[in-house]
Amino acid sequence: MQPRNMSMSGVVDLAAVKAAQEAKSKAEQARAEAARQGGGGGVSPADLVIDVDEAGFELDVLQRSTEVPVVIDFWAEWCEPCKQLSPVLERLAVEYNGRFVLAKIDVDANQMLMQQFGIQGIPAVFAVVAGQALPLFQGAAGEQQIRQTLDQLVQVAEQRFGLTGLVVDADAAPGDRPVAAAPQDPVGPYDALLEAAVQALDAGDLGGAVQAYRNVLSDDPGNTEAKLGLVQAELLQRVQGVDPQQVRKDAAEKPKDPTAQIVAADLDLVGGHVEDAFGRLIETVGRTAGDDRDAVRLRLLELFEVVGADDPRVAAARRALARALF
Repeated sequence: MQPRNMSMSGVVDLAAVKAAQEAKSKAEQARAEAARQGGGGGVSPADLVIDVDEAGFELDVLQRSTEVPVVIDFWAEWCEPCKQLSPVLERLAVEYNGRFVLAKIDVDANQMLMQQFGIQGIPAVFAVVAGQALPLFQGAAGEQQIRQTLDQLVQVAEQRFGLTGLVVDADAAPGDRPVAAAPQDPVGPYDALLEAAVQALDAGDLGGAVQAYRNVLSDDPGNTEAKLGLVQAELLQRVQGVDPQQVRKDAAEKPKDPTAQIVAADLDLVGGHVEDAFGRLIETVGRTAGDDRDAVRLRLLELFEVVGADDPRVAAARRALARALF
């Protein structure tokens, strides 16, 4: 029932990222094939909006998010802004035709979920994609802003995880198990090495994972999955065995020390504190010069790769970095 991979801890979950463009293509093919077959077995439009409680969170949100993005609307009966926002979200869920599922959670009846998501006020809207929770917006929002946010969510789900959504069948009975155009593992000459890397990660063999990804890149320097896997595995390898308390102490006492700040930023990112990691290194860029500044800048660019270029936090940090440099 408890949400997993909250914040950006899922950013280093290599098993969740599978050859984005290839997965997207195969998912779209599966969706088109289901449509050609008349949509049989698809989800009813009525099931695009669901009520979720703590007992059903694991199945209805976490597991479903591996098939389709799940947008969560935290609301309450007494919340007047919720009464304006919720109908808009429900209408858009149907309009987007299976590109996402809307899960409605009554905070009065599900206080534990509200606490786990760190919600301070409602309405609050989150998304869960491949088990990873992402904040979308809090408070009242206009329909144009909501559409822009949903469009970005759908794009990220497709490009990074190959999730093109559910097949919607107008003739399906409500409550039928949704059929998703789920991504399939790509078949290629490097599958064995890539699978070996994931198995090494599962076994805690970070050195073996790093080497497996490097073996792929030595023959195929443009392999997207291997490049992403390598920067993530190297990040995990760098923080393995470090003393978090000592790292924080060193960073606090040596604000101009690039090494101390770089190690702390790695730790921030692995802990899911993305903005903290980016902000720490951007501030250090502003405090340093020459080789020290360049080392910090290069580490920041590596962390951008770990999070993903399509993440809005990366775009914001790139702009801040440009201001710090120029």
